[in-house]
Amino acid sequence: MRRFQLALPRNIDECVKFLAERGPETKVIAGGTDLLPQMKNGLLKPAAVVDLSGVADLRTLRRQDGSGLRVGASVTAREIERDAYVRSAYPALAESGALVGSVQIRNLATVGGNLCNAAPSADMAPPLLALEAEAVVAGPRGRRRVSLSDFFTGVRRTVLAPDELLVELIVPALGPRSGGQYLRHTPRRELDIAVVGVASQITMSDGVCAKARIALAAVAPTPIRATAAEQALEGRPLTAEQIGRAATLAVEAARPISDQRGSADFRRHLVAVLTRRTLTTALERAAR
Repeated sequence: MRRFQLALPRNIDECVKFLAERGPETKVIAGGTDLLPQMKNGLLKPAAVVDLSGVADLRTLRRQDGSGLRVGASVTAREIERDAYVRSAYPALAESGALVGSVQIRNLATVGGNLCNAAPSADMAPPLLALEAEAVVAGPRGRRRVSLSDFFTGVRRTVLAPDELLVELIVPALGPRSGGQYLRHTPRRELDIAVVGVASQITMSDGVCAKARIALAAVAPTPIRATAAEQALEGRPLTAEQIGRAATLAVEAARPISDQRGSADFRRHLVAVLTRRTLTTALERAAR
């Protein structure tokens, strides 16, 4: 591993200052479950690394009455998985946290790291996309909010400039009769990445679907929304026929490749299956 300078900032301003001073050869580390293997394998060779472990403001996970949830970038997958409020109000997000690696990895891996690594298969991206989360980004010019649907720009690429830091995710409050689920398919039960991941989130009103969001992972260069499938559900009762039609439209949104983990055709099949399953479960949860 190449030698590097290590910075230990105490707050967000110090993080941003160091990033601005050192430039694009600087990487940020929180849990290190993505960065360290890439450095050990020679895929990344940063000249400097900013360790976020001493920045308490990045580790907050708090409910805001009437205005949703704020998730600090350094909150771990395990915290998301186990938090009682997240499990109750945002079950799809809790389910995605529970699928990140092993328990040991989840105790280190962070929400911010999972998103900023920007792998197409990132487990925590689809439910946050379906929940219409916003990313709060800090830089020398102040802070800005970015819709998560605009956050990913390509494989392992995001809108973050070299001198910017992801600070937190803001997840909107859900209305009554809302439900969601995240499911993925992997060859192994744990310690594997998604061949396909699907998150569905719906809100019902007077017997019809008032709002639907469907997000897909591992079927395009970035996690994506299946907007045509969403629109096909809104304003209609969620019958088995409507759910099946949405699943077909979700397949049309996918742009999968064939690789050692599965063919493009197999991935399309999985999109249809997982979309039907997550929508069915989301409808059941919305009725509770």
